[in-house]
Amino acid sequence: MVQFRRERLGDQLRVEIADLIQQAVRDPRVGFVTVTEVRMSPDLKHARVYVSILGDEEQTAESFAALQGSRGFLKSQIGHRLKLRYVPQLRFVLDETLDKSARIESLLKETYGEK
Repeated sequence: MVQFRRERLGDQLRVEIADLIQQAVRDPRVGFVTVTEVRMSPDLKHARVYVSILGDEEQTAESFAALQGSRGFLKSQIGHRLKLRYVPQLRFVLDETLDKSARIESLLKETYGEK
């Protein structure tokens, strides 16, 4: 039951955070950011927000820094949108699985040739 609640809250936070980044965060440094997953701690007081950022390394670093700076704003907005006893502390983590999968795909195409 507890695991189900954590997953459900994580999914709800993923949708809300993605919407807030797209609609409410006014920082021009925040580029093309995709929230891929949110993992909740067992006590529901901490959330790891996995994000994928489109762009080169410099743009990614700028966008990630801007996201880190907007954590307080995002937390307050989540508090207004959701009825929670505690609004979790947000910790952004750069999700590199898309980059790694693209690299593996390019290596496979290189090895076996494009058909």
